[in-house]
Amino acid sequence: MTGKVYLVGAGPGDPGLITVKGMQALEQAQVVVYDRLVDPVLLEAVPKNAERIFVGKARGRQQLTQPEINRLLVDKASQGLTVVRLKGGDPFIFGRGGEEALELKANGLPFEIIPGVTSAIAGPAYAGIPLTHRGAAEGRRPLYLRPGRRGGPGTEGQRPAL
Repeated sequence: MTGKVYLVGAGPGDPGLITVKGMQALEQAQVVVYDRLVDPVLLEAVPKNAERIFVGKARGRQQLTQPEINRLLVDKASQGLTVVRLKGGDPFIFGRGGEEALELKANGLPFEIIPGVTSAIAGPAYAGIPLTHRGAAEGRRPLYLRPGRRGGPGTEGQRPAL
């Protein structure tokens, strides 16, 4: 018997921003593998008898390496369990969801992606800044958001300012 893994985006921090489908996955989970950026309030939706496994990472500290997390997902699903991999934001935006999906696929295990609201959308919306606004755009210009990095000398003006 094979289980299934749900790669679920928890949203940008506000627990109210998880999708309905993401919450439904949590409510049926037998195992939840979750990150540091997940609001603990979301874990209240998980059945009491479900296994909760914290795999949070921070610079210089991690509970498990990414290959160990991948193996954990494979092992739990291979036991026939319903697994939710709960990640802050969206699983495919800086979330390593792609690596996890590839590992599950390589092992012939079923999985489903449940997107989350990314902070790249939620942040500007909470600040009252529309990312698109009819009549305000001069054309289509890319918006680059790179957390934690600063451009070097001579990079000013190469990207649209926020």
